[in-house]
Amino acid sequence: MAGWCSLRSRALPTCLIPSFALGLIAVLHFVTPREIAYAQELEPRAFANTPVGMNFLIGAYAYSEGTAGTDPSVPITDTEVKLHSAVLGYVRTLDLWGRSGKVDVIVPYTWASGSAKLAGQARSREVSGFGDPKLRVSMLFYGAPALSLDEFRDYKPDIIIGGSLEITPPLGQYDSDKLLNIGANRWSFKPEVGISKTLGPLILELTTGVRFYTDNNNFLDGKTLQVKPLYSVQGHLIYSITPGIWLGLNGLYYAGGRGIIDGKKGESLENARVGITLALPVNRYNSIKLYGNRGVYTKTGSDFDQVGIAWQLRWGGGL
Repeated sequence: MAGWCSLRSRALPTCLIPSFALGLIAVLHFVTPREIAYAQELEPRAFANTPVGMNFLIGAYAYSEGTAGTDPSVPITDTEVKLHSAVLGYVRTLDLWGRSGKVDVIVPYTWASGSAKLAGQARSREVSGFGDPKLRVSMLFYGAPALSLDEFRDYKPDIIIGGSLEITPPLGQYDSDKLLNIGANRWSFKPEVGISKTLGPLILELTTGVRFYTDNNNFLDGKTLQVKPLYSVQGHLIYSITPGIWLGLNGLYYAGGRGIIDGKKGESLENARVGITLALPVNRYNSIKLYGNRGVYTKTGSDFDQVGIAWQLRWGGGL
């Protein structure tokens, strides 16, 4: 097949791998849960076309270390946080009215430790538990018809435009009287749109989204935390080295997400991150991805480094 991806190779074509697992760590809420790790994902190939009827089982691990964002309404300084996060995900590709789509279900589990000074007094906490799960439905509106695996062999991507809706329910570990939690104790909703352009072995991607939050009415012993929408834009430069092996250079900028605690306004977030992703096939059914990212600009919010690995098993759809 001409272009950047080939299904004729016996190796698993990693160009078809849903990439949602790459940036995942469980939701971190240190002092103010308005800044969440989900908002900081760098996710290449989020809107790539994939043959319908396929299943993907994904296991991922990430280690993150850095400082957590604080809010002027809470007297906390000198924050340090370390996270070990495991993720289990399932993806099913769909035919949605003749267009390519998919549904993702993601369940994270995190071991977290953190320290800070609260009103000048040193505090620390270690906690583990399930994070808030994620459910996402995606659809490619243009340039990506629903195709079987055989039909996909002759497919040549050009311009693809797609959209998604992600829902995060408050099902993770949460203690209202603690500084460090895994879950958020409120819902969030993130609509997102993206566009990609294929130029031979090179893919250019641009994605933008906004996350909306419901209120947390039991924040720090009964306070009410409101969070304004958090806006994000990310770009990716992806190069296919050989069929099944690709390298991605990733960038993310996000702003907004102002926290309001019992009517007292905090600061809006502003942060930029860069990262790299390497996808490697193991065989026709298995593949791995290695990834890392770090903050390059932090006006307000968290600043951390992250490295991780994701494994994927693929079956169905005539494979």
